Amino acid sequence: MRSHDSLPSGCDPFEQELVNAMKDFVNTAAAPHFDTAAIERGARRKRAATIAGVAAALVVACGAGTALAATNGAHTSAQTAAASAADSTTLLVRTSTGTAKQQLAGVTSQRARATLVHYGLTPTFTRVKKADCPQPEDAVVSVSPHAPAAVHAGDTVLVTTCYR
Repeated sequence: MRSHDSLPSGCDPFEQELVNAMKDFVNTAAAPHFDTAAIERGARRKRAATIAGVAAALVVACGAGTALAATNGAHTSAQTAAASAADSTTLLVRTSTGTAKQQLAGVTSQRARATLVHYGLTPTFTRVKKADCPQPEDAVVSVSPHAPAAVHAGDTVLVTTCYR
């Protein structure tokens, strides 16, 4: 038995040895080491996997709903063509305050350029010859990327106009 201190009153040698052992442990035990970077990486991976899983479930759910809606007999081919033309000229712009939806169908190239520059986008124009070119000539017939994809300030947008 080691004696660190004299025996307190009412303490037998076993109790004193136990107290000494606890003091030795407290004074010599190393503090546990936690790799916080590894813990944080693991949490980030789990969070990313969860978000990806939820996003995939939403895509599957929304995609299935869109497919069911598209097979509904109430839509005519003219309605579908009009909707796809509207989608190919609809621009979704992410701004600091939210998302702005801009319809560019039938707009002149000058007005389209002004609109895109207003949002901080870089417009690039191409022209295609079309017999059914809408009035006015030089009207926007498509933009890329278009809805449902969103663009941010600094992005380049390809604008297609037509002529006869």
